[in-house]
Amino acid sequence: MRSAVPLGDDTIVVLLLAGLIFMAALVLGVWKYRQMIHSERHRAHPYVDIAHRAALLYSFATLLIAVFVELSGWPEAVDLVAAGVVVVFFVAAIVSYVLHGWRRDTGNQFRHPVRGTTAFMAALIVGEIGGFAVLLAGFVQAQLL
Repeated sequence: MRSAVPLGDDTIVVLLLAGLIFMAALVLGVWKYRQMIHSERHRAHPYVDIAHRAALLYSFATLLIAVFVELSGWPEAVDLVAAGVVVVFFVAAIVSYVLHGWRRDTGNQFRHPVRGTTAFMAALIVGEIGGFAVLLAGFVQAQLL
């Protein structure tokens, strides 16, 4: 059954990703809760908490990206690549938080960064800001000019 509101395939993909990230946030919330009830201080590991919160925030940020994808004037492929870059970095961040929470290896991943952390952070900054800039420009081009 198709939606009453026709959406572009690029928007559908990004909305699906938002839903998957939100589902991951819900599952991470269960992990966080289990750590809280089994901890003497009733707290989860800092990176379990961060993973849960980041996944919640990134799921809603991905919804916002889907709106810009839908209202962009660029071709679907351009929008999908731009959104995909941003979402890949969102997911990579969540995965890194999950790994630190699982390993319980640090309370601050930047205190003793592993090799490549600076390069990854530079790529994340360029990818997230650049990807969204493309979508914002597509929105401006289609809706304001």
